[in-house]
Amino acid sequence: MQRRLNIAIIGYGAAGQAASLFLSDQGHALSVFEQASSPGPVGAGFLLQPTGLRVLSRLGLSSRALAVGQRIDRLYGCNASGRCVMDMRYADHSPGCFGLGMSRGSLFTVLRDAWPDAGRLHAGVRVESIGTDGRHLIDGEGHRHGPFDLIVVGDGAHSRLREATPARVKRQRIYPWGAMWCLLPADGWQHPSTLQQRYHGAREMIGLLPVGQRADCGGRWLTFFFSLPGEHVDGFDADALTRMRERIRVLWPEVMPLLHGMDEPARFHRARYRDVVLGKPIGGNVIFIGDAAHAMSPQLGQGVNMALLDAEALADALAVSAHVDEALLRYQQTRRSHLAVYQQLSRWLTPLFQSDHGSLALLRDTCFGPLGRLPLTRGQMLKILTGTKQAWWR
Repeated sequence: MQRRLNIAIIGYGAAGQAASLFLSDQGHALSVFEQASSPGPVGAGFLLQPTGLRVLSRLGLSSRALAVGQRIDRLYGCNASGRCVMDMRYADHSPGCFGLGMSRGSLFTVLRDAWPDAGRLHAGVRVESIGTDGRHLIDGEGHRHGPFDLIVVGDGAHSRLREATPARVKRQRIYPWGAMWCLLPADGWQHPSTLQQRYHGAREMIGLLPVGQRADCGGRWLTFFFSLPGEHVDGFDADALTRMRERIRVLWPEVMPLLHGMDEPARFHRARYRDVVLGKPIGGNVIFIGDAAHAMSPQLGQGVNMALLDAEALADALAVSAHVDEALLRYQQTRRSHLAVYQQLSRWLTPLFQSDHGSLALLRDTCFGPLGRLPLTRGQMLKILTGTKQAWWR
């Protein structure tokens, strides 16, 4: 391993947390900055794929994650008429394979509790820019921090530092669709190991993902989400809630008992998605990882997995390279193909599930089921689901 480095990490989400664990284990000196004064989880539950589970296992955290999450064996989606659109089982990819539904709070707690220096986190510090020398950080109060040998930017899909360096951005687009979501008690739900979705064309999608425990209260939980155009998400009010409940009653009446008591708009959360591609995630001694580098729509459920893989790849590159610039180039080469595949697939698939194009929904409903039963295409679909498709040709 190279010399002990003085490293800044901006953002304490999944990418920043995992990077903190890997890099502190290597003996580097870390300064971790988070703009929230009381850092905690933000966002819906998510599906951790085998790739992400492998990273947690390497960190010695897989048993803890399994204890608080919910094993997912199947992804099942049908349209409003009951026609199966997709039915994928992890075991068909490889025996013993599964995903893990988790709440963001549970993952945050698992990663935080594993970092012995979590109490030294610089919370409530909003990093606004990187100094012209590429080694210092300037916060919202005008204070300078550094110098640092390496700056790791993991401040999420709405990255402030990405916005401060527009020359890096090759593509940035806010999707015209989003979703309302909430966590619901899983009591009585009959499908504890299945991610279920229901579609009405491409304009409406309802989903239920079992996510196991929450960090802030007991019991088992589900993440519920309902797809909406972006302007409806932004303006979600009492009338919109009434319309949403009525559509659920029509499209998936079995869900209605779960929504008992969810009669105020404030009990639901908004989700908007971005499609971000950086021309280069590295420059000098600065690297962008996680959603700050490659935000994408959630159709493939890969955001957290990619963040964990980024942190692992960065640590591995630093472990074998003599200099920071060599390590960052090695990181870029390691992650380029895998990220490109999932960014492109996410961009292609999103209109099939969230758009105004009824013809695309018809194509989806007609083709996905048969393709999922053909050995070759089924194998590729399962690779995509599990996060194991490393390149277009394999």
